[in-house]
Amino acid sequence: MAADLGDLAAFVAVAEAGGFRDGARASGLSASGLSEAVRRLEHRLGVRLLNRTTRSVAPTEAGQRLLERLTPALGEVEAALDVVNGFRDRPAGTLRLNVPVSAARLVLPAIVPPFLAAYPDIRLDVIAEDSFVDVLAAGCDAGIRYDERLEQDMIAVPIGPREQRFATAAAPAYLDRHGRPEHPRALLDHACIGGRFASGAALAWEFERDGEVVRVDPSGPLVVRVGTASDLAVDAAVAGVGIITLFEDWLRPHLDSGALEPVLEPWWPRFSGPFLYYSGRRYLPAPLRAFVDFIGRQRRSP
Repeated sequence: MAADLGDLAAFVAVAEAGGFRDGARASGLSASGLSEAVRRLEHRLGVRLLNRTTRSVAPTEAGQRLLERLTPALGEVEAALDVVNGFRDRPAGTLRLNVPVSAARLVLPAIVPPFLAAYPDIRLDVIAEDSFVDVLAAGCDAGIRYDERLEQDMIAVPIGPREQRFATAAAPAYLDRHGRPEHPRALLDHACIGGRFASGAALAWEFERDGEVVRVDPSGPLVVRVGTASDLAVDAAVAGVGIITLFEDWLRPHLDSGALEPVLEPWWPRFSGPFLYYSGRRYLPAPLRAFVDFIGRQRRSP
């Protein structure tokens, strides 16, 4: 009972994405084409693989069993076909990266344009989100994360700045009205713009000076989703709503223009920069190998 490899891949794309439209976006195919491929596969196998409702698409028990076996098998097929890339003058294919919003904004802009110029046959697919995901299970080749969130069995390659700082700032007009805090604990008497992760956990405000670490839990009129809504927080701070803490590089244009004024700068904490990470337990696709090599050359260049 042979099945077309394209139909099998279409089923996996839809099942992993949880819908035909999302599967189409992930695979680059049309939703109608995916629907037809899944119907063809179900007819050939004589069993329903997906339960379809107006709101969602989910594998049946038979579909789930098939998905569990197909996903690694199709990965091996993809790796086998990628071997041919080694015989090309230039690597080709799609490189899928899962990165935090901060990396998409602060790290990748200096890397992506020259990388795509050097490898015009590679298509880069970047998913920016701040929830911690299994990059392989999410269908990505690699991810960018900070060291405290790296998995132990992953290979990590430094990417971007090797040291960063969190900066605290506010609009000069706000500070003229409410005063300029001289110690982190004074923030408890100020309106602060808070952040919340996708998990629901609040972003802690941490400061450090001469070995002294101070953690505060300030409150204020606005709380935003870390990463995806950080621009709203910045705009609110510029408008004088309150005090903000964020990556220094994110706030730097506003600090340089004077729209924001540094607050407690001697207390700004430093932390190590991000890493590109990927699994060392499987064959490295040519687009990912090209990206890893490019990052290494970029770091070695003056």
